[in-house]
Amino acid sequence: MTQMLDLLFDHPNFQSVLKNMTADSSQLVTGISGSARASLIAGVAEKQAKTVIFTANLHQANQLRADLRVFYPEEKLFIYNVNDMIVAQQSIASPEEQAERIEALEFLLSNKTGIIIIPIAGARRLLPPKEIYQQAHLTINLDGEVELEQLMNQLVSMGYKREQIVASPGEFSVRGGIIDVYPLTEKYPIRIELFDIEVDSIRSFDAETQRSIQQLDEVNISPVVENILPMDHWEEATQRIKAAYEKTNEALEDDEAKELLGAHLLPTIEVLENKKWEDSFSFYTYYLYENPSSILDYLPKEAIVLYDEYPRILESNQHLEEEESAWLETQLSQHRLLDQQEFSLDFLEHQRKIRHPRIYFSLLQKGMGSTKITSIHPFHYREMQKFFGQMPMIKAEIEGWLNRDYQLVVMTENEERAKQVQETFKDFKLKAKILNTEDTIQKDQLQILPYTLQQGFELIEEKIAVLTEAELFNRIAKKKRRQLNISNAERIKNYNELNPGDFVVHASHGIGKYIGMETVEIRGVHQDYLTIEYQKHDRVLIPVSQLDLIQKYVSAEGKEPRIHKLGGTTWAKTKTRVQKQVEDIADELIELYAERESRKGFAFSKNDSYYREFEEAFPYTETPDQLRSIQEVNKDMENVKPMDRLLIGDVGYGKTEVAMRAAFKAVQDGKQVAFLVPTTVLAQQHYESFIERFVDFPVKIEMLSRFRTKKQMDQITSSLRKGQIDIVIGTHRLLSKDIQFQDLGLLVVDEEQRFGVKHKERVKQLKNEVDVLTLTATPIPRTLHMSLVGARDLSVIETPPANRYPVQTYVLEMNGLVIREAIEREMARGGQVFFLHNRVSTIEKRVQDIEELVPGARVGFIHGRLSETQLENVLYDFLQGDYDVLVTTTIIETGVDMPNVNTLLVEDADRMGLSQLYQLRGRVGRSNRVAYAYFMYEQNKLLTEESGKRLQAIKDFTELGSGFKIAMRDLSIRGAGNLLGQQQSGFIDSVGFDLYSQMLQEAVARKQGGPEVEKTVVEIDVDVDAYIPDNYVNDQRQKIELYKRIRSLSDEEEYVELQDEFIDRFGDFPQEVDDLLVIGLIKYYSETILVETITRKRSEVHVTFSEQGTKNIPMQELFRALDGIPLKVDMKPGKQLTVEFYLKPGMENYEWLQHILNFVRNLYTFVEKQKEEQDAETEDVEAEVDAKSE
Repeated sequence: MTQMLDLLFDHPNFQSVLKNMTADSSQLVTGISGSARASLIAGVAEKQAKTVIFTANLHQANQLRADLRVFYPEEKLFIYNVNDMIVAQQSIASPEEQAERIEALEFLLSNKTGIIIIPIAGARRLLPPKEIYQQAHLTINLDGEVELEQLMNQLVSMGYKREQIVASPGEFSVRGGIIDVYPLTEKYPIRIELFDIEVDSIRSFDAETQRSIQQLDEVNISPVVENILPMDHWEEATQRIKAAYEKTNEALEDDEAKELLGAHLLPTIEVLENKKWEDSFSFYTYYLYENPSSILDYLPKEAIVLYDEYPRILESNQHLEEEESAWLETQLSQHRLLDQQEFSLDFLEHQRKIRHPRIYFSLLQKGMGSTKITSIHPFHYREMQKFFGQMPMIKAEIEGWLNRDYQLVVMTENEERAKQVQETFKDFKLKAKILNTEDTIQKDQLQILPYTLQQGFELIEEKIAVLTEAELFNRIAKKKRRQLNISNAERIKNYNELNPGDFVVHASHGIGKYIGMETVEIRGVHQDYLTIEYQKHDRVLIPVSQLDLIQKYVSAEGKEPRIHKLGGTTWAKTKTRVQKQVEDIADELIELYAERESRKGFAFSKNDSYYREFEEAFPYTETPDQLRSIQEVNKDMENVKPMDRLLIGDVGYGKTEVAMRAAFKAVQDGKQVAFLVPTTVLAQQHYESFIERFVDFPVKIEMLSRFRTKKQMDQITSSLRKGQIDIVIGTHRLLSKDIQFQDLGLLVVDEEQRFGVKHKERVKQLKNEVDVLTLTATPIPRTLHMSLVGARDLSVIETPPANRYPVQTYVLEMNGLVIREAIEREMARGGQVFFLHNRVSTIEKRVQDIEELVPGARVGFIHGRLSETQLENVLYDFLQGDYDVLVTTTIIETGVDMPNVNTLLVEDADRMGLSQLYQLRGRVGRSNRVAYAYFMYEQNKLLTEESGKRLQAIKDFTELGSGFKIAMRDLSIRGAGNLLGQQQSGFIDSVGFDLYSQMLQEAVARKQGGPEVEKTVVEIDVDVDAYIPDNYVNDQRQKIELYKRIRSLSDEEEYVELQDEFIDRFGDFPQEVDDLLVIGLIKYYSETILVETITRKRSEVHVTFSEQGTKNIPMQELFRALDGIPLKVDMKPGKQLTVEFYLKPGMENYEWLQHILNFVRNLYTFVEKQKEEQDAETEDVEAEVDAKSE
């Protein structure tokens, strides 16, 4: 981008801005905005160490960042992300927002160069004094010394939370001498291992696998929250809050008021006295420090300060002050505030102290208040007009500029587009040169740069005209992906982990409640057991060696199951009933698979250059998942077997583009395409997006829905029959008998589960004849993917599209002020709002309330009792922008994409299920704007523990969060019901989802007649202390996970890997764990060679084979396997062979276990070799048969 900056700063007006920048200078730049202003800012910033830019609000800060990203690397742009609403600032916000703010503060304190953008609300925010924040940083060096207790206290005072296992930024955990900590500013969490107090090793690790990645020499740990409280300030802060509380309390005359004040404040004082960190402290920032500061106190000496549209900043500041005083009044009336408590600093007062070089930007010269200005730079700037591809008009305008000696630049997205634009110009006798990075921009000629700004502009005095493809051809530049630093590390908190109180399914005993894990000692040998409680408080202890018989009970929407009776017959009957059902489904799947294999359809041609041109016209960068799905669809279409692919992806994740490319491919081969959607509104939306996407291609697209007149319908029907329409989009009307195609080649079905039985049957018929692509936004469980392989092809799009910001989520008490502010803010940026009110009876009353609160807002409402037509009409009007706010029950259309709706307000959020809230939150944040979701609960309402937990989970689940996983699980179980037929849901609930999936998978595998793997379940009883002691791994959940891993060991490599993992995560392991791992490996080998039992009787160890195992192993192989084992051995032949080993006196357990391991491993090698030879023989025979038949 340097050519562009060189071009501008070659001119005196631009140079004078730089020249006049001296200490305490105060310049005003007028008349310039948009990309031209961004270019000027970038040019100024390029010459500085740090540039600080103030904006009127967060929306503008994000816009400016998008503009500056063209010139500046992403990692050098920071936003101090503070919500403009005081209420939202005081509520509990999402972790990404916090991370962005910490990164911004760290940048200000560092010696890095870059730009920080601060919305005015951020400049008003109270912060700890700079020196306190600076001290709250830890640097730990290899071979340095660390006091564990001191380190833990310091992490807590920096806002870190102690957990059993570190999965998300802001957490730490301690296991013996190993400390794991996840700083907000690091890509990976850090593991510090101590030897007494010396730092023995520092390494980064993967939060998902918990395994180390690389060794480090030092680590810098920054705070997780801004309002940190060092231990030595804790006492003073507590005293300040106590004194303010007593003073406020004394001033109150009313007992009820005193009680309310106490209810709000005493718990906080108690927590402070116990030196525990809580998020609620930020409410009392004013009292935490003797002299609270603001971000203005953090500005380094060498920085320069810019104000983006200063009059708007002043206006915004005034608005924030008014809003804050209104909010303070409501807080005072509820007795939540202390005497003279403040929440922000006076920005105007505070900024007078700024002595840095300052540049004020303003379109006009008025509205600057009493600001003293040292120099003014008026620019004569014009926004570039739009040409909409009208080449004669473009040509005339370009020639005019060239005649007037303009420096003329056309900017394209990349080099390929630059060549295409050059060709287009050539067709119209315009000579254009494509510039390389070394070339400078000349006068008197048309030049093309292969990168682009957001918009073009004209600078009249400088004689510069810059055009982008947006103005020339109405083409949007492809958006680059914004990389978010926080990964979805929460995945490690797998929903299958067991917590006491969870329901579990035991293969033999049925559904019970997991109580916990305990270590039991029998005859000096320790073993861990899981306790499960059944009806009448009957309990059963399950040894961890039988973990594979237990699964967590999971059902749709987290329904509570009925607990079974120990020894009763209900469970056996339930299992039989489900088994029969599963068998039927398996039969259907196998039949479907066989039928698909035998069908012949149309094989479409391979992609050509015209198809690639269509690909190029896609205005966004495809996500990797999208590209993979497109490839899979292409491959299916080019195959002679009819395609039947299911494409799964959240709304707005780019499924439609995959369908459009398939449609283009079909039309290219002269086939027609039908796109079937469940509702009229969706039909309209898809129709509009198809028209827009195919605008440059000769494809005829039509729509069949009730938005069409009878005459239009007849016309479309006739054209379809004659083959004059290439693509038709419509509701179930498309499936009517009178609709006939000349040559249908592809059917795309959106959300198939929303059609009725009759329509589904018709779709099924069509599947036999044409290629079918089905789209759905409901996820489908991974476990089901396995059973469905072959019967249905699946593609999944999991990555969100570029520039999709995580939705900023707030949980707060319901309050008229919040509602008014949120709606007004969204309307101010031209957006729309969803307001969720889940009671049909009072919905119209709520509409009136909103109209009174926000007199300028146009409010509509929908609910499930309206007829389909009424519903669709309101939705259609809302989509067309006739309403600003839509008050709705939970029936907000699931498939309709509404990119203009970016604020969601949910009333009584504590009453909703997690997956419901997750889906609702997915309704906003579909464009490249930041979206906001406010989950509100009733004022002064004591939340039940359950709903409190749910709201806590929502806070966690911006992009990450365990809540996200739970929601996905609930949704995917619903998806399973949709896929297998609704009646399956009952069966899934009766045995739990995991067991159901397992039964289905086994039935399918059995019926497909795949090779059955013969295995025994070996019982090992050898009186060895083999378990994981509590003093080595303390957390039950992690223990269960580790036992499961040992249980499923499948080769030597995994065994070594697991040993490494134990050492990496928990330090050197004791002998008990070593023996446990060896026994795990013995178990694996023994089961493959068909051993039934391994038992120890005093100084003898007996290994007994099953009947089949006895037949499988020749005697000479047994002797070969015993070779090199220094123990006396006896053999007891018979139907079941037993090999007896005699242990030497005083022999340690680990020694003889190693010998047994060598014995079974040797036999395993022989058995595997035999299998390989048999397989090779079978292949040879099959090849011979094939050759003869040919």
